[in-house]
Amino acid sequence: MRFPIGFTIAQFRHRTRMLRSGQRRFPTVLMLEPLYTCNLQCMGCAVERHTGKLADRLSVAQCLAASDACGAPIVNICGGEPTLYPELPELVDALIQRKRYVICCTNALRLADRLYPNIPPNPRLHLMIHLDGLRETHDMVCRRSGVFDTAIAAIRDAKRRGYVVMVNTTVYKETDIEEVERLCRLAADLGTDGILVSPGYEYESAASGLFLTDQERNQKFKAIREFARNYKVNVTPAFLDFAAGELELPCAPWSTVNYCPNVWQAPCYLVGASHHSDWDTFWQQTDWEYWESRTDPRCRNCRMHSGFEHSAVEHAMSTVAGRLRLMRWAISGRNRRA
Repeated sequence: MRFPIGFTIAQFRHRTRMLRSGQRRFPTVLMLEPLYTCNLQCMGCAVERHTGKLADRLSVAQCLAASDACGAPIVNICGGEPTLYPELPELVDALIQRKRYVICCTNALRLADRLYPNIPPNPRLHLMIHLDGLRETHDMVCRRSGVFDTAIAAIRDAKRRGYVVMVNTTVYKETDIEEVERLCRLAADLGTDGILVSPGYEYESAASGLFLTDQERNQKFKAIREFARNYKVNVTPAFLDFAAGELELPCAPWSTVNYCPNVWQAPCYLVGASHHSDWDTFWQQTDWEYWESRTDPRCRNCRMHSGFEHSAVEHAMSTVAGRLRLMRWAISGRNRRA
């Protein structure tokens, strides 16, 4: 399977329940940022997401209230670096008790001393380890030597201990596509549970000159789409078509909602056009139709996976041919090894 079976079933049940209740817009993922503290300052990251003070972090109660309010079956704990969040074991345990699937999006530098001793493996806990290329490239993006080797050692150790482990890689302007395929092969050789490959997305406060033009993105993702079938790449075929410029999709910013220190950020993880202290105000006062349209200048070059994967699934589910293609794709992930 290209996607963990329990994870897929949880999404399908949630989607079915929402549609049967007449909801067209509904969150499927909570992007939870309990802190803006990080131990790296990566090139593609927004400044505010690695310069926050630990004292300004969310409490566990705030995090759980956000999860309860939005009802999404998947919680992506990011930030900042989640392994630096002192209450992470308590938070993960409480979310799993609530039957959530938890993705811990980490640079892996502190897994050995912060996560492994305190949070046991669980089918509902997925470690998402960021690798933006092989050793030279990843260390350059992270602005620190040795990060790649630490992450690879952490992946091996995590798999040996029984954790579900995925890799997340971002494609930038200078990304070499042959290197992306070698990274997919490495992920397979390490026995990971898949690799998410997504175009880089442009924060206003991130370093300039990193991000893809439409033409560059289309060219790179046409090549990625060709070899993605050979590996357990954790995106849908319709999203790959979209990233390759061969399919247009509306944004679904409401499918992945963002709760960061003290506020709901609207409309999405990238664009903080407004901030709300409570869920009801955030959900009811955000002009979702406007943000779906992608007419805002900040949205026109965006192909962010979390904003469009929901639309890609809905596109596939709208026809028999699309559903069959999605089913074949889901069961085709084999993670071929060299």
